[in-house]
Amino acid sequence: MTTPARASPGPAAPPTHACVRCGTPIALDLAMCERCNPLGLAQPANSQAHGTVALGIIIAVVVLAVIARVALSGVGPFSGSIAAVVAQPPNLAVTFAIRNDGSREGATTCRVYDPAGGAGIGPRSVFITSPLIGAGQSLTFSRLVTGLGDVVRPLAVECTGP
Repeated sequence: MTTPARASPGPAAPPTHACVRCGTPIALDLAMCERCNPLGLAQPANSQAHGTVALGIIIAVVVLAVIARVALSGVGPFSGSIAAVVAQPPNLAVTFAIRNDGSREGATTCRVYDPAGGAGIGPRSVFITSPLIGAGQSLTFSRLVTGLGDVVRPLAVECTGP
């Protein structure tokens, strides 16, 4: 028995992309097909298209950063302390006293940790978010803190801005 001859693969087709107007596959060095550019007028370069997109992204990031800065200005700094710690197995009920020294209302994120375990972030620290605190005001609130066990001990708190 003879084995049928296999057809040899032809040359690989050159890579293509879609025409910017109609979507017809065209060579990578062109932007428009013959049908969309019948006179063969000069076409935009790839660097023009990519540069325009990159510039748009950079402008959008700068605008968002300015908006965020304006929205968050005047909120904080916050200072916090722990008013009470009560065992509520398997967790701790912690009462916080937080002060907003800024000129606008805002909330803060506080890291609660066991100072005996070191000041670094680790298994002996958790994060809580405060309710909104008015400008120049203090707020006392309680939260159930999970992850620090149920043994009542001295805890420390560090609060950051918005």
